[in-house]
Amino acid sequence: MTEEAAASGPVDLAALATELLEMASSAPAHRAAHTLAHPVDGLRQTVIALLAGTDLGEHESPGPASLQVLRGRVRVLSGNGGVPIGPGEIAPLPMQRHGLHAEEDSVVLLSVAIDV
Repeated sequence: MTEEAAASGPVDLAALATELLEMASSAPAHRAAHTLAHPVDGLRQTVIALLAGTDLGEHESPGPASLQVLRGRVRVLSGNGGVPIGPGEIAPLPMQRHGLHAEEDSVVLLSVAIDV
């Protein structure tokens, strides 16, 4: 999907999820991502596919963020344990260092408020 196509109209998240899972299956890190074009300053949205057992290592949050699971099950890992998130669920991400673990093949929508 091109940035131009994404900016010109609605994005089919189901189709993008399928495409990213296919890309992740052949990627060495077992993950794939696509940042959506967005006309609103201060919002960045990225669709991320992770194969089962794949981790996104611990990292700082670039700003207030939420994670919505489109497919699969993930666990947000932070200093105070882990929070499971399943399909159709959305949860805020901690403002402390955190990581992400895919308990099964998963696709998530990460929304981050960024300073402009």
